[in-house]
Amino acid sequence: MKIHTIGFTKKSAEKFFGLLRASGAATLVDIRLNNVSQLAGFAKRDDLKYFLGELCGMVYTHRPELAPTQPMLDDYKKQGTGWATYEDRFLELMRHRGIENSIPRELLDNAVLLCSEEKPHQCHRRLVAEYLAQHWDSVTIEHLV
Repeated sequence: MKIHTIGFTKKSAEKFFGLLRASGAATLVDIRLNNVSQLAGFAKRDDLKYFLGELCGMVYTHRPELAPTQPMLDDYKKQGTGWATYEDRFLELMRHRGIENSIPRELLDNAVLLCSEEKPHQCHRRLVAEYLAQHWDSVTIEHLV
């Protein structure tokens, strides 16, 4: 099983959709809490769903249960809570939600996890992929950058 991840920030549409096409993934799983923001540009939910089908032959799905809570995100982005604290809180949230049992494996097999951060290092998409890789057998992760 392979899980890809991607962020759209600081990528042109050409680069973003090119990476998705090259990945060979069948599904894009949007794990953003807010997927309709004007700041998302071409990655707004409805536009993204259309572009994925037309340009990549991919299916779009939104799974907010793989996103942080708004207060958790606000603490990190607006209040300056450090990455280590955010990471610990988000890992605990995933444990509490039991995502390894509630998310169907077949949904993420050959899928791409989408969020907004440019790189995966300090991004919840990496945490989700690594968490599931620890709980499921034979998972590899590829970050599309």
